[in-house]
Amino acid sequence: MTLRVGVVGAGSLGYHHVRLLRDMPDVAFAGFFDTRADRAAAVAAELGVTAFPTYDALLDAVEALTVVVPTPAHLAVARAALARGRHVLIEKPLAATLAEADELVAMARAAGVVVQTGHVERFNRAIRAALPYVAGPRFIESDRLAPFNPRGADVAVVLDLMIHDIDLIATLVDAPVADVRAVGVPLLTPSIDIASAYLTFETGAVANITASRVSRERLRKLRIFQPSGYFSLDLAAGTGEFYRLRREVDLASLAAAPAGFESFVERVVLDAPDGEPLALELASFVAAVRGRQPVAVSASEGRDALAIALRIVGEIDRTMPSLAGRA
Repeated sequence: MTLRVGVVGAGSLGYHHVRLLRDMPDVAFAGFFDTRADRAAAVAAELGVTAFPTYDALLDAVEALTVVVPTPAHLAVARAALARGRHVLIEKPLAATLAEADELVAMARAAGVVVQTGHVERFNRAIRAALPYVAGPRFIESDRLAPFNPRGADVAVVLDLMIHDIDLIATLVDAPVADVRAVGVPLLTPSIDIASAYLTFETGAVANITASRVSRERLRKLRIFQPSGYFSLDLAAGTGEFYRLRREVDLASLAAAPAGFESFVERVVLDAPDGEPLALELASFVAAVRGRQPVAVSASEGRDALAIALRIVGEIDRTMPSLAGRA
């Protein structure tokens, strides 16, 4: 039996939720709801799907839905769905505040339904290819730069862009954050538009994260250093390489005489099955609702990523008091 699924919010990202779910196997796409009548009509006509007149009408027609509305509205929209026992995928960040995230986690647990957080970079081809080789990262460096886009500008860049890398790094290190240092400034909005954070984890691992939404060019790169080697991942291209010491290398002889890089380092080109990350994310949500696999990114994991992001915003506010309250 197919799963009846819908979408709340048909903006630039919600449009793609509608497009992909419409054609997904084992899914009976019911339709979507958007508060803007003109936008709803345009998307319905272009994609040949149903635009519901009210959110309640959509909830009556579905068993599960994805929430793709501005972050400040996540709690109200998801709360209504959870109260009706609907399974929900909520785009990142899970909520606007930690208290709101805690409420969603508690409601999901009480309702006994699936709540997944939309951290789509978990499904990036480069990340999927690197995971089998990741073992005890000690230093991670990430850069995520993008030209300005009004979408997402209702929150600080830490919650808009950096949170992708916060979630990835926290997953790779798999340890609590012990200390946070961060700086950032607003440039085009009242919120923080460019930020840099330095995280220290309880294992001693560290991460240096930079995010900007005022760059001339796009860049999404992640570098991971661990005892067994070094990863260079291009998340924009979905490609990566892993450099590791050759097993047959005699370190004593290497120290005694110079040698070419290739003679002691093996280059592994990372590869994973192709797939649009958002399509893979939505398929994982459907599979989790069906009980075929665990939830890829639980509400609790989304809450934890948000907690780190808010610590970073708080540290920026602390070091630049004039920005307090703007994030």
